[in-house]
Amino acid sequence: MLDPKSLTPQQIVQELDKYIVGQKDAKRNVAIALRNRWRRMNANPEMKNEIVPNNILMIGATGVGKTEIARRLAKIADAPFIKVEASKFTEVGYVGRDVEGMVRDLAEQSVNMVKSRKKEEVKEKAAQIVEEIILDALIPPMRKPAGFSVSTIPNDENQEAPKDDVELNERTRNIFREKIRNGELEDRKIEIDIKQNSTPGVGMIGAGMMDEVSMMNLQEMLSGMMPKKNKKRKLTVAEARRVLLEEEAAKLIDMDEVKEEAIRKAEDAGIIFIDEIDKIASGGKKGGGGPDVSREGVQRDLLPIVEGSTVNTKYGVINTDHILFIAAGAFHVSKPSDLIPELQGRFPIRVELNSLTKDDFVRILKEPKNALTRQYQALFEAEDFSIDFDDDAVHEIAQAAFEINAEVENIGARRLHTVMSKLLNEFLFDVPDKISKDNPIKITKAMVVEKLRELIKNKDLSEYIL
Repeated sequence: MLDPKSLTPQQIVQELDKYIVGQKDAKRNVAIALRNRWRRMNANPEMKNEIVPNNILMIGATGVGKTEIARRLAKIADAPFIKVEASKFTEVGYVGRDVEGMVRDLAEQSVNMVKSRKKEEVKEKAAQIVEEIILDALIPPMRKPAGFSVSTIPNDENQEAPKDDVELNERTRNIFREKIRNGELEDRKIEIDIKQNSTPGVGMIGAGMMDEVSMMNLQEMLSGMMPKKNKKRKLTVAEARRVLLEEEAAKLIDMDEVKEEAIRKAEDAGIIFIDEIDKIASGGKKGGGGPDVSREGVQRDLLPIVEGSTVNTKYGVINTDHILFIAAGAFHVSKPSDLIPELQGRFPIRVELNSLTKDDFVRILKEPKNALTRQYQALFEAEDFSIDFDDDAVHEIAQAAFEINAEVENIGARRLHTVMSKLLNEFLFDVPDKISKDNPIKITKAMVVEKLRELIKNKDLSEYIL
C-alpha cells in the first residue's frame, strides 16, 4: 500500500490509471493539486498559510470520468470527500439557503474517517473487554473480577464463595472462553445491558427560527444532560459481539481528540466536488431576470466558501482557505465565462475532458481494476458460475454503446451499463436454476449482436416518438 503523503504526481496518475481510462490532462492537473498540498505542509512556516490551492474546473460531457477522477483522488489521498450538485441550490425555496451545508458534510465525513481509524487502533483491546462481558453473561463469575462490576454471589457481599466452587467456576469459564474464541457459541442467546441515549426529539423546537448549527448544538447539549439508560436485550453471541464492540471501542477513544484531528484533516486535506456548476451559469444572458437572478445568487453564495471563510459546524469552526474545490460541468448551453468573474477567478485551472471513443469503451471494458466485465464475472462467481467474454464480443459491445451515444443521447461510459445489462440480464435471471454449472457461459460476437438487436431497434424507433 502506497503512503498517500509520499505519492509523487506521476505515481498519483499511475494510481488513477488503474480505474480511469484516458483523460491525461485532467489526471495530471489533479495529481499536481494533490502533491501541492504535501508541498504546502512542508513549506517554510512563514509561507505555509499564504499558499492557496489552485481549484480546478473540469469541462466535459456526462459520463467521461469527471466525478470518478475526483472520487478516486480523495481515496488515494485518504482525504475527506464530499460531492454536491450545484443545481440543488437553485431549487424553489432553496435559493440562498445554507450553501455552507457542504462544509458541514465534509466535517462529518472527516470525523467518521478519523473515528473509524481510532476504533481500528483500539479494536484489539475492545475485543478483550467484549469477550469478558460475553463470558460473564454465559458463566457469571463467583467473585468480582477486577475491572468489572458483575457479581453473582447470592449471599452477603462480604461473604466469599467456597474455594472449590471458585476454582470450578474459573475452570468452566476458561472452557467457555475457548469455545467463544473458536466460534462454537455464535448462535447461543445471551442477555446483555446496552446503553441507550435518551435524548428527546428537538426537531420542532423553534422551527423556522433556529438555524442548523444551533439545532445541532442544542441536541448535543441535551444529549449530555440526559442520563444514559441501560436496556436489557437478548441477542446471539455473534450479534452481542458486534453491538458491544462498537460500544466499547467508542468508550476507548477520546472524542475531543477525534474532533480536533478531524477539523485539521478537513481544513488541510478536504476535497469538495461541485458538480453541474454549469447549471448555475447565466447562459450568456447578462442582466436577465427570473431564474438567471437566482443562479447568480447561488454563485454569490458559493463565492465566500470557495474564497476562504469560516463555517460553524457541530464539531467546531472550519476554515475553508485550504480546502480543494473541484467543479465540473458539461457547459453545453453556457460557457465558463458565463459564471460571475469573481467565481471564475477562484477556479484558475481549467481542464477539458475528451469525449469517449469506441476504443476508449473497449479499454473501459477490459483494463480498469473495476472494469464492468470483471464486475459481472464477480457476480456470476458468487453463484459458482464462470463467464468469459471474447475479444470480438467486447468490441461489439463497445461499438453498440458508441453508436447509441452518437445517435440518441451521449451519456458517456454510463451507456455501457445499459448495454451490459441488456446483454446479461437473461443469464442473471436463469442462474442458478436453468443453467448448468458444468457449462461456462461464453459471450461471443454473434450473441452480442442477437441480444442487442432489440436495443438498437428501440433506439431507431425513438427518433419517431414524440
